[in-house]
Amino acid sequence: MRVYNFAIINSGIILLHVQNPPGCRLVILISGRGSNMQTIVETVRQQDLAAQVCAVIANKADAAGLDWAREQGIATAVVPHREYASREAFDAALTQAIEIYQPHYVLLAGFMRVLTPGFVERFNGRLINIHPSLLPSFPGLHTHQQALALGVQWHGCTMHFVTPVLDHGPIIAQGIVPVQADDTPDDLSARLLLVEHRLYADVVRWLAEERVSLDAMQRVQVRGIASRSFVLTPVGVVSSEQL
Repeated sequence: MRVYNFAIINSGIILLHVQNPPGCRLVILISGRGSNMQTIVETVRQQDLAAQVCAVIANKADAAGLDWAREQGIATAVVPHREYASREAFDAALTQAIEIYQPHYVLLAGFMRVLTPGFVERFNGRLINIHPSLLPSFPGLHTHQQALALGVQWHGCTMHFVTPVLDHGPIIAQGIVPVQADDTPDDLSARLLLVEHRLYADVVRWLAEERVSLDAMQRVQVRGIASRSFVLTPVGVVSSEQL
């Protein structure tokens, strides 16, 4: 249980000091329905992980995932990006909202904003994103369209630590799906979402179990995990070790 000790009035915003229980504290950032966010919450609960989703924060008040999070009893907040004159001002407000909860990790789960280098550096080593392509291929937007336009036969997603370079950073895990001849971008997106959910579930478990680290070459190491690759098969998403 979180204990709220006192309130500080700062520029008209009430900031709550939060005394957190032990375990891996997570703050999730979303922009829309938050299906990956739901996976994270359900994974923590169903696997009884030593972790807590402290808050879900969105940059849009109408982000559908906020309602679901509130129904689960999770604290929510909105930092509307359109109300700020610059990316730096928005990121400063977002930082303030996040740091109330003193998270070990900030998880981007469909958060559709490009973050400034200052924000990324503030949460260096604690900021994790999932991107719908096999990075370094297809950074940026419209990844499914890009994959289909180039005729790739496998498409995928990547979980990585965020760096100031867009859609770049040490890779934690990747998953792939086959591309069908008649696929549309929506088809590919829907199929890949199954893999995204599996990646986030496993990575959150690794984080909660303190398995994840970076070596001297800034490559991700996950203690006790031989393979961090996943494949969509007719029977579901499996680790490549199971093939």
